[in-house]
Amino acid sequence: MASEISAATSLLAEAGIDSARSDAEWLLAHVLDVGRGSLAFADGPDAGHRKRYRELVAQRARRIPLQHIIGRAAFGPIDLAVGPGVFVPRPETELMLEWAVENLRGIPHPLVADLCSGSGALAIAIAESVPSARVVAVEKSASALLWLRRNVENLGVGDRVAVLGADVTDHAQLRDHIPDGSLDLIVANPPYVPTDTDVSPEVEADPAEAVFAGHDGMSVITPLADVAARLLAVDGRIAVEHDDSTSSQVVGALETTGRFDDVVARLDLAGRPRVVTARRRP
Repeated sequence: MASEISAATSLLAEAGIDSARSDAEWLLAHVLDVGRGSLAFADGPDAGHRKRYRELVAQRARRIPLQHIIGRAAFGPIDLAVGPGVFVPRPETELMLEWAVENLRGIPHPLVADLCSGSGALAIAIAESVPSARVVAVEKSASALLWLRRNVENLGVGDRVAVLGADVTDHAQLRDHIPDGSLDLIVANPPYVPTDTDVSPEVEADPAEAVFAGHDGMSVITPLADVAARLLAVDGRIAVEHDDSTSSQVVGALETTGRFDDVVARLDLAGRPRVVTARRRP
């Protein structure tokens, strides 16, 4: 087993994959149908397993996303079904999950919206982490909605997560389902990459509409700021993930509405600008 992982790690590293060792282990765990942490205790792969494993490693070496190969993505306390047609959630977004859970403490029955929900990562993880919360997962992409609804059903949170197909920049589409001033908290991981940015093959595998947002990366965030200000209750909180080049612009978009204070730019664990949070002022 160790020799198979070592050979796969070398192949993936040669393909330019930074997480070569981790990906090699995830792929073998998938083939053996065990958790990655249980590999050391698993029976060694037989000939059929080794053949399948090498096939999957070759796919990953062609820069097919790991999550597309194994069909799932870990996010916080949950595993999500993912594949072509939906954005694969990244570990960096767990910063918003932690922030949301902390800011929902003490609110008896909070109402939350996950704008640009994609696979439902934030919406479902918040519902699992804060069982008293009710979450509206808003997504406009027809293909992403299929994955979102599948994850809500598979993870058994349909009583706590409502799925809404709508454009988060269009207040008129949202207000009939989410009354103005009703939300205690909003999280948003919208498209935010400037269109002329060079991205990795893995990002290229994500739907372009979930990644790119105009020449400055702000074509969704700017109108979203005004919509969020209308939907949030007084003292309600918002967190918006953004490109590492646009932190000041996101701060400006929230401040320009005239409806937010306590606007804070936050760094991810790698020290890069990642999220801006704010409070709805009276």
